[in-house]
Amino acid sequence: MAYEAIHRFARISPQKARLLANLIRGQFADEALEILKYQPQRGARLLEKVLRSALANAEDRRASNLKNLMVVDVRVDGGPMFRRMRPKARGMASVVKRRMSHIRVALE
Repeated sequence: MAYEAIHRFARISPQKARLLANLIRGQFADEALEILKYQPQRGARLLEKVLRSALANAEDRRASNLKNLMVVDVRVDGGPMFRRMRPKARGMASVVKRRMSHIRVALE
């Protein structure tokens, strides 16, 4: 049975968060928390929160072995984008896309 948690509309680009998601995929949950704890990136804090939430969901639904839970699925999908205008030369403007992502962690 999979226990999962989702953080929708996280204010980080999916490309940056996927680098950290690849580090913890397939690890035990406590090892994944240790890995994320020592990563300097801001996305590590977001993934750590989602992983802790998935562990809390497993505990709430009375999982038998909390020590043996593995991170079986970590998905970072693109969310909506804020579009901002940035002034350029000769009165023109360019679009800056502020990206968001949906982070999903599943334990089994």
